[in-house]
Amino acid sequence: MSFTLDNKLPIYLQLVNEIKINIISGKLKAGERIPSVRELALQNQVNPNTMQKALAELEELGLIYTERTNGKFVTTDNDLIKKYKKEYASLLAQNFFKDMENLGFNKEKAIDYLKGENK
Repeated sequence: MSFTLDNKLPIYLQLVNEIKINIISGKLKAGERIPSVRELALQNQVNPNTMQKALAELEELGLIYTERTNGKFVTTDNDLIKKYKKEYASLLAQNFFKDMENLGFNKEKAIDYLKGENK
């Protein structure tokens, strides 16, 4: 699980987004144990403190939880995962339509373009 840095966002937020996407897409399964802070920091070539901050944020969102002696795990709350998945899909769609509008396409024409009806 590694990612490409974007200078527009703080690194820990990029990590939060990347791990969140891995959870909502099913790459990280509900109940799955995630690697340690050190392992994740090494994989992503970031400072362990930065990774810890990202994991704390994910824990606050409810997407991961800590078992005192066993490590960190992906939530088993499938409703929460679905909620975040819907929110993320909605955001992607909004951004797509906004970008298409900037190119001069209205919503209907953008949908036609997606369908391959882009004459």
